[in-house]
Amino acid sequence: MGTPEFAVGTLSRLVDDGYNIVAVVTQPDKPVGRHQDHLQPSEVKQYAVAHNIPVLQPVKMKDPAFVSELASYKADLQVVVAFRMLPEVVWSMPRFGTFNVHAALLPQYRGAAPINWAIINGEKETGVTTFFLDQNIDTGRIIRQKHFAIPDDANVEYVYDGLMKLGADIAEETINLVLEGDGKVDAIDQSSLTEGKETVLHPAPKIFKETCEVNWNQPAKRVHDFVRGLSPYPGAWTTLTAEATGQTSVLKLFHTTLLDEPTAGAQPGTIKTGKAQLCIATADRWLQIDELQMSGKKRMKAADFLNGNRNIEAYHA
Repeated sequence: MGTPEFAVGTLSRLVDDGYNIVAVVTQPDKPVGRHQDHLQPSEVKQYAVAHNIPVLQPVKMKDPAFVSELASYKADLQVVVAFRMLPEVVWSMPRFGTFNVHAALLPQYRGAAPINWAIINGEKETGVTTFFLDQNIDTGRIIRQKHFAIPDDANVEYVYDGLMKLGADIAEETINLVLEGDGKVDAIDQSSLTEGKETVLHPAPKIFKETCEVNWNQPAKRVHDFVRGLSPYPGAWTTLTAEATGQTSVLKLFHTTLLDEPTAGAQPGTIKTGKAQLCIATADRWLQIDELQMSGKKRMKAADFLNGNRNIEAYHA
């Protein structure tokens, strides 16, 4: 059960290694295009169709017709990767239960966007977790975990690719554990990992457009991590405002570099340029902007942007 490319990493591994995938469950095809008149199948559906695997696409997970059809496949085990919350009638159906592959080290970063939030919060490490589903979101008993280092300058794309491969590894290991134990697997309650400890749990809620707006009244490191935690998609953004006219335009940021130069009193959001260099003031230091995109334009290097926007210092972010 899954929808995006991240889930295809696990599905393809299981198919390649000869596991008997009796069916795939994914989201309904999504309307796309200017007039929303074209239906786009999910990456998981595209892979399943290409490999002649039956595909189920319920609108509602409790739909009796879907539940009946799912039961007809008599699956021994269900594997969930980047999907949606399942009702008990679905996750309790197989004789060996249902486990989820989550792109974080639970109980940290429960929610829809664990990769983004780990980077935004400046974490040095994340990983993948398999756990048995229960009634709540990402709270079930942990089966296995694998760790993954986050380099200081890594963005979402780098961590996503790494965790997609690691997710396939841990899914296969977990399936083998379940099969070897005939469904009996040592799993630990997540509460045992925090009990008696002063642990701050970081959530990973879904990201919306307004989530992605840069707050320049923060230290440069926080802004830098924010940008890379949203790059390349959906992309951090800021509004540029002309000092003289008040005219505004939206600028997306994809790559930044931390500088040691203090702002020396410059207001956060102040823009300055040097030789092929574009910088914006934060609460403590200047942050160099390396790659960006203006509304309606293509993504480009800052040097190329400056060639066509020589009056950029007349704006502020």
